[in-house]
Amino acid sequence: MDSQPNQVHMVFFPYTLRSHMISTVDLARLFAKHGVKATIVTTALCAPRFSEAIERDRELGFQISIRIIKFPSAEAGLPEGCEDPSSISSPEMIPMFLHALTLLQHPLTEVLEECQPDCLVADMMFPWSTGVAGKLGIPRLYFDGSSFISMCITDSLKRYQPYKQVESNFEPFIVPGLPHQIAMTKLQVPNYFKDTVDKHGFHKLMDQILVSDLNSYGVLMNSFRELEPDYSEHYRKNMGRKAWHIGPLSLFNRDIKDKAQRGDKASIDEQECLRWLDTKKPNSVLYICFGSVFKIPPPQLHELAMALEASAVNFIWVVRMEENKEKEENKDQWLPEGFEKRMEGKGLIIRGWAPQLLILEHEAVGGFMTHCGWNSTLEGVCAGVPMVTWPLSADQFDNEKLIADILKIGCQVGAQEWSKYEKKTLVKKEDIEKAINRLMAGEEAEEIRSRAMTLKEMARRATEEGGSSYSDITALLDELRALKRSK
Repeated sequence: MDSQPNQVHMVFFPYTLRSHMISTVDLARLFAKHGVKATIVTTALCAPRFSEAIERDRELGFQISIRIIKFPSAEAGLPEGCEDPSSISSPEMIPMFLHALTLLQHPLTEVLEECQPDCLVADMMFPWSTGVAGKLGIPRLYFDGSSFISMCITDSLKRYQPYKQVESNFEPFIVPGLPHQIAMTKLQVPNYFKDTVDKHGFHKLMDQILVSDLNSYGVLMNSFRELEPDYSEHYRKNMGRKAWHIGPLSLFNRDIKDKAQRGDKASIDEQECLRWLDTKKPNSVLYICFGSVFKIPPPQLHELAMALEASAVNFIWVVRMEENKEKEENKDQWLPEGFEKRMEGKGLIIRGWAPQLLILEHEAVGGFMTHCGWNSTLEGVCAGVPMVTWPLSADQFDNEKLIADILKIGCQVGAQEWSKYEKKTLVKKEDIEKAINRLMAGEEAEEIRSRAMTLKEMARRATEEGGSSYSDITALLDELRALKRSK
């Protein structure tokens, strides 16, 4: 590998949430493949999730390594092992967790002073990292891990506050100033826009993040130009941000082990899972996964189970490991009586972490019921799999607009409520079944599938030499080398 004086050294600082870590680690590995010396700074709890993949890269000759720093749980008044925010059991712990994130400034600064890198790539959740890098004379690249459309919708909601013009939670309004006519309701707007009291300090953090984005050297976007061109253009020209497409990052995972272990080791043997899929006809299986953070309440899972049975579709259903004990103890609440026995051979329930990339790429999978997290959205796009969209919180309602309304590669179940914790409204069995049937069979389903397959090919070309994302990465590295020479 390149070890010349002009080699760029980049430090990557991922947020401890699993979905953020997946994309940031992929990002570090991608740049290492482009000849960069890459250092990932993380905690002892998080490192094992991707250390095997990093070791495989090192064996191939790439210059990539992990630096461990201590997460300040005790200093922030948190129990040990609370650096993964998905383990936070109550909203009351949020202020302590956010305080812990600010205490990471000192250990990160020590690493930067020691390594003297040419660039810091820091997650959006560390807005103070722009100032840290600036004091050390290092450009900070902002990494959000979200979509261009979400960044644009967030900017418009903050700038124009259109949700204040409607009285009802269900009355639609148009998000102004965007390339498409995007309608939302007040219920779908993130709470940090609507809440008048900043109970947990999250509003303040969001303001700091937006300022940090603006003041950073530039923004790395896990997207590709052909996917959301209007919003890429809007973000750069109308919002004045300097941005590079570097995605889809999931396509970097080409080794079977990388795909099987992306994010964590799977809870099921990947070969067992693939053998089950091999018994199914092409495009006959619906894959269901709502990400690694949100806990779906038992009554909602019960509605979903009834819809699956009524639709008679083959399915793989992923249930979070953290919820598994609770749900097993209350099986009568979340599974109809006798459901698993009736679904033998037709449905496979995975309790824990699933080898999602391998599943989506299998020819038997014809649909993906997703919470519309950006990692999952891109994985669906890259596999050419149409989606049943069921957004929950974060940027997911924005991503649903792209999937269902603009790209037209998915069907909505009709989720209405943005909420990080408890949902007050249920999506009913009839609406879930209707969305499944629309996506999995019939003339409309074939049209949706055709559009999805076209995007799959565009994504592949974007990451190959000469493609839009490959060219953006090359341009960024040329710029960082020029900065290095000018010092």
